[in-house]
Order: sequence, then structure tokens, then C-alpha cells
Amino acid sequence: MSIDFEVTMNEYLPLRDVVFNTLRRAILRGELKPGERLMEIQLANKLGVSRTPIREAIRKLELEGLVLMIPRKGAEVAEITEKNLRDVLEVRCALEELAVQLACDRIDKERVKELHEAAAHFRDILGSDDITEIAEADEAFHDVIFTATGNARLIQLLNNLREQMYRYRIEYLKKKECYPQLLEEHATIMKAIEEHDKDKATEITGQHINNQVNTVVGTLRHREE
Repeated sequence: MSIDFEVTMNEYLPLRDVVFNTLRRAILRGELKPGERLMEIQLANKLGVSRTPIREAIRKLELEGLVLMIPRKGAEVAEITEKNLRDVLEVRCALEELAVQLACDRIDKERVKELHEAAAHFRDILGSDDITEIAEADEAFHDVIFTATGNARLIQLLNNLREQMYRYRIEYLKKKECYPQLLEEHATIMKAIEEHDKDKATEITGQHINNQVNTVVGTLRHREE
């Protein structure tokens, strides 16, 4: 196991949470690869902590589906599979379609302005070579829509799901040839919300997510060949 990441200490968080966040970020960003074993001693030595917070972090990562416990082998980073992708995106599609419908009913002028600003920032940053920055800008656009719903419980569910989505989002955003379509979809969703057109917003949101599914599935199948 090669370890190319560093722990980022935070005086406001318990050590176990710092270790969890560090390992989680390393998995989501691909610094810890799918199928890679997580050796407690090596990780503890690298991060300068005891094995206890490493063990606690691995348990939490297993609950999130990012780590698998293999009998007689121990912990390893979960593979990115087509089944997991479809399961996550089916839920995301249902929740985001609900979010755009509520946003159509409840968005105000301030949020419309924020949505335009987020869309412009995303467009401007697509020239970056930093996929993480692009992913964060994409998330920020959708966050404005979620906030416009005014539904705290829905926002919480979407934020929890976003963490499971991150690896798939990164895989999709690696495909620069998809950017023109992605921009067009964002623009159409934004226009539909502004015009309070729930049918159009729902249709394009579903299309937006299905296009991501198809792109990432194609990538996964290509790797398996």
C-alpha cells in the first residue's frame, strides 16, 4: 500500500474524526485505490496516530460503503461497481427531481441570482486541470437548488448522498468531451426553475443524471475488458 496523502489536523475535531476525514478524502480522490488494502499499522505510522482511531475510521468507512471487510484479509477500499453506481443514482435521481420541483415553487430572486453565479463559476472553472475544483463547483450549483427548496430534511438527505456520489462524479468529470452537454443541461435546468416549469425541470434533471450513469457505466465496462 502506497500512502501519498497527509493528515490535516483540526483543533476543533476529535482525532478519530480527523483520521476518518483524511482516509475518506483519500478514497474519494483516488489516492487510495479501489481494491487497495488498508493496513492499520502502516496507516497509523504514516499519519502519526495509534491504531485505535484508524480502526474506528475504517468501521465508519465501511458503513458508508467506501470500505469492505474481507474475511481473513481485512479491510480494503470498495470497488466502483456498476451495481453500486446504479443504486446510488436511482436514489439521487428521485431526490433531485423532488428538489427541482420544490425549487420551482419556492425559489426567490436572491436564489436565482446565486444560481446564475454558481453556473457561471462552474463554466469558468471547466478549463482547470483540477478535477476536485470542478467537482466542487458542480456541487455548488446543485446546492443552490437544494437550498431553494427550503426543506432541511431533503437537503440533509441529499448532502449525505453526495458523499457516496463523489467518486462517480469525479469519474464523469474526467470526460472533458461531456462538458458542453453538461453546461447545456445546467442552463436548461436553471431556465426551467426560473420559469417555474416543474415538468421541464424534472425531465432535464432525470436526463442529466442518466447521462452521467451511462458515461460512467461505459468507463467501468471498458476497464473490465
